[in-house]
Order: sequence, then structure tokens, then C-alpha cells
Amino acid sequence: MTAAHRAMDQLESWPNLVSGPPRCAVGQALFAAECEVVHFHSGFAADLHLTHPAIERLRPELRHSSAIRLKPGSAWVTVLLDCDADVDLLLTLVSMALKAQALSPPNHSSAPCTWYRPAVPPQRMPEPSALPPAARPGVFPAARRVVGRLLAHGARPV
Repeated sequence: MTAAHRAMDQLESWPNLVSGPPRCAVGQALFAAECEVVHFHSGFAADLHLTHPAIERLRPELRHSSAIRLKPGSAWVTVLLDCDADVDLLLTLVSMALKAQALSPPNHSSAPCTWYRPAVPPQRMPEPSALPPAARPGVFPAARRVVGRLLAHGARPV
């Protein structure tokens, strides 16, 4: 049983959380008053809707945790679940998220989780013609011949 499964089992026993499918349709979610609070995309991480004010208040502490991933501008945090201490951290943060959501005005259309958006935008690869001559494919025929000699099946002459 993974740490995420242990966390999910414990959270499902909480009286104010109801299990259901997440808005992103990947994994399993827990809702409080029809608002998505936490969901699990894999056996090793959970996304938690902590709210912007709570994140700003806790940001110094959250930055020091190796289990927390913050996304700029998002009300969601990702908790990496590797051990029991990470599960305890998630349970504490879920409790804080429930309190933060109770204090904020109801918003049933909260922003989607960070599963849609990577933490770092993907880098575009440059076109081969934009690469310097040394980095272009096919520039090093001698290197290909050497690698071909090392392969068990041999290589064709270049």
C-alpha cells in the first residue's frame, strides 16, 4: 500500500469529506460542501486546494518542505507522498484547507488543479537549421562509425 493510499484511507474516514471523481477526471478526489479539497493523481502525490490566502500565510514554511511543490499563481499545492511523515503533513494541510475554505466565500468553480499545468513551461526545441554546425545531426560520421563498431550487430559503412 502506497503512502497516497494510506492518506486516502484516513481522509475518507473524516465525516466532512466525500469521495468522488475529480474535475480533471484523473484519479480520485475528496470534496467538502461540493468543493474539491484534495485529490490523488498517482500513488505518490496529492494535489491540495489550500486557497491563495492560506498559501501566502504559510509560504515561508511551505518553501522549506521537500515534500511540497508550489505553483506560481495557483491555489493548489502538490504534496509528494514518500513516507508516513508526508502523509501526516498532508493530513495537517487538509485540515488547514478545510478551515481556509470555510472562512472564504463559497466558490464552487475554483480553479482547476495543477495537473493541467506543469510547474515549468515546456521548452521549445530549436529547429535543426538553427543549431550550430557542430550540433547538427550527421556532422560526425567518424563518431557514428565508432559507435557502430561498438554495437553487437555491427554498422554499415558511412
